Amino acid sequence: MDRTERAVGAVIGSAVGDALGAPFEFGPAGAFSGRFPRGTGSGGEMCGGAGWDPGEATDDTQMAVLVAESLLERAGLDLPGIFARFRRWAAADPKDIGLQTEDVLTNGMPWDRAAAAHFATNLRAAGNGSLMRATTSAVHFARAGRQATMDAARRIAALTHGDRAAWEGTAVFHELVRRAMLGDDPLDAIPEVLDTIHPEHRDRYATVLDPDWTPDRATEFNGAVWPCLGSAVWALRGTAGFEDALRAAIDLGGDTDTVAAVTGGLAGARYGADAIPERWTMPLHVPLPGFGDRVLRRAELTELAVRLSQ
Repeated sequence: MDRTERAVGAVIGSAVGDALGAPFEFGPAGAFSGRFPRGTGSGGEMCGGAGWDPGEATDDTQMAVLVAESLLERAGLDLPGIFARFRRWAAADPKDIGLQTEDVLTNGMPWDRAAAAHFATNLRAAGNGSLMRATTSAVHFARAGRQATMDAARRIAALTHGDRAAWEGTAVFHELVRRAMLGDDPLDAIPEVLDTIHPEHRDRYATVLDPDWTPDRATEFNGAVWPCLGSAVWALRGTAGFEDALRAAIDLGGDTDTVAAVTGGLAGARYGADAIPERWTMPLHVPLPGFGDRVLRRAELTELAVRLSQ
């Protein structure tokens, strides 16, 4: 399997997880498999509900696409440009936007001060909102090596999240995707990746990425960056394929769209695009509020992933 197939798997996989998980957000554990038992899927799992159309991706994927298109159009990392795209999107009244992200994007501060101002006022900014959108940038920077991809992850995360905990979790995710795109088992890379995390946050991530950690041991809701990343790694570690990893993630309940988006990015990079069920990719679509009537579907997302990986 070549890196292009893994790149497409990561981008499509993350979007699929997002759309699958969205109707079950804030619901109880086991709701997905309770409604759609393993082995009986016929495409109905992309059921829609809770305000979402069947196969519709949420803000997780919408923001990931905005990052991707900036990286491609600007031929690299243009932080003010990404922030401007985020603001344009937020001003278009998307169906869903995180409370913290909305505050940062609408507080009137410039791109390099808005997130820090939010954090200084609220003293909390370790949500998973920077992690949820990171798959496209992880694919793009994978060729640049570990230091470059982790640095880019931190800088993009800092646009909306002033807490370094969010930066570090996003950086870990970037590196795990990079290793998967090389054909390595990303789980094997965790010990050395932990050594690259800022010392003040290393122990927290070592806990949730430990092979013995399970989501029922989380000390925060999985809308926080630590248990979100830990749950995605747990889902990947405890299953043997893309579909089962997504099921495990969504069945945790809580912030199901984001946990599944992160899981889908990792599992897609590990197993490749062909491992993603076609019944899940066919109805997949990503509206882009604020950018005309554009809606990206499987073909457009595939093209985006290929370009990001080149």
